[in-house]
Amino acid sequence: MRSRVELFERIRRDRRVEELSIRELAARHGVHRRTVREALASALPPPRKAYARRYRPAMDAWAEVIDGWLLADREVGRKQRHTARRIWQRLVAEHGAVLSEVTVSRYVARRRVELGLDRVEVMVPQAHLPGIEAQVDFGEFQAFIGGVLATCWLFVMRLSNSGRAFHAAFTTQAQEAFLEGHVLAFAHFGGTPAVIKYDNLKPAVARVLKGRDRVESERFIALRSHYGFDSFFCRPGKGGAHEKGGVEGEIGRFRRRHFVPLPRVESLAALNELIQGADVGDDQRVITGRSCTVAAAFAAEAPLLGRLPSEAFDTARLLRPRVDAKARVCVRQSFYSVPARYAGRRLTVRLAATTVQVLDGARIVAVHDRALGRYAEVLALDHYLEVLKVKPGALAGATALAQAKAAGVFTATHQRYWDAARGARGDTAGTKALVEILLAHRTQPAAALIAAMDTAVATMTLDPQVVLIEARRHTAGHTAPVTPRPELDRYDRPPPGLAGYDELLTGTTP
Repeated sequence: MRSRVELFERIRRDRRVEELSIRELAARHGVHRRTVREALASALPPPRKAYARRYRPAMDAWAEVIDGWLLADREVGRKQRHTARRIWQRLVAEHGAVLSEVTVSRYVARRRVELGLDRVEVMVPQAHLPGIEAQVDFGEFQAFIGGVLATCWLFVMRLSNSGRAFHAAFTTQAQEAFLEGHVLAFAHFGGTPAVIKYDNLKPAVARVLKGRDRVESERFIALRSHYGFDSFFCRPGKGGAHEKGGVEGEIGRFRRRHFVPLPRVESLAALNELIQGADVGDDQRVITGRSCTVAAAFAAEAPLLGRLPSEAFDTARLLRPRVDAKARVCVRQSFYSVPARYAGRRLTVRLAATTVQVLDGARIVAVHDRALGRYAEVLALDHYLEVLKVKPGALAGATALAQAKAAGVFTATHQRYWDAARGARGDTAGTKALVEILLAHRTQPAAALIAAMDTAVATMTLDPQVVLIEARRHTAGHTAPVTPRPELDRYDRPPPGLAGYDELLTGTTP
């Protein structure tokens, strides 16, 4: 089917080449002589005639009612304004209107624009100087960690000039993760930008005041002072998201590019290794509208970043929980075990984004990976061994034993020895024998103890003391390496000789 532009072109060409009359051109092309005159007057067809608005009997009777509702919505919050469906429902229920929903929705969409209710916010393009600005935000995503579907949080810091971004996964978006994300990002970039843009994240903002004033948290102020950058807080709500559109878009891009399908990893550390590899690959991409890769743009921006301080900021939070009767401390609604002898005491906890460290004064008594989610228990079997010596019957159903098996700490060899010892000695004595060997793991290599237990099961020599002697035999051949130190050679002396004693015994002189 020919377009009107093509039709006009053919009419004009025939007139120019064959000098046909208007009547002949109309006959040849099957059009009215008025159309021929329009084609000869201009190569572009005239715009279509605007017809007067037709009367719509089903809709026009309710136009004033609908307009009144739409105008009244200007004084109401956005979440409780009329939708097109709600307007149609009210017309039918309250006024007995007989018309379709699509008729109402088309009218409402047009009138909202005409009444200025659907205003398009205009954005002003921005130029970002190198080394000046970065943007920070968290994005939610899901991943299978150790076979369990977990909700994680992606910390992102993006340099506005080069577009290079740092990503790190955490199981929380609490202040520890927020601060640690900054420390890791600054180390990744090798410097600090002059200004960082944020929305009103709770780890940074304690209270939002009028305008752009904020009451900032003390830990965030300390981080900012340590690294020497300034903060800029965006407007609350959806409007503020446009002020840091770079990091908002980066979160969505990275999530679609690298987290589809859902990642399957064994640990959070493995997930972050996967993310680091993705960051390296993304350095070679070219952002739309730019002429060089992200890596090349960052190479030009890196020298203009601020210098890092000599020491990294300590992001851990110090807490003082009490150890409960199950030898656990409760930290952020999750429980972590400590040695049973600390039950009832208050200990110091260093809560970091990925680890929980428990201290008695300056001594570290327990270190755990941070739990996924809330109401979880992270227990170490070793912390309960002294109790299990007195209560051996509690071992079989112990949560710490189940977690040790899942982590591979309690091996199949341990289970075989336990089964053999209980069969030969009874449940109580057999369990006590196993606990004695588990206690030996604190001082002897695990490989030696496992080899000794295999030998004990094979020979049915299940006495725990015999197992420990066999384990020490396996470790007897291991000696500490000697490191040569040439600078100490001048202190060497010749070994003493025994020739003088031989003279005394034989009574002879050389």
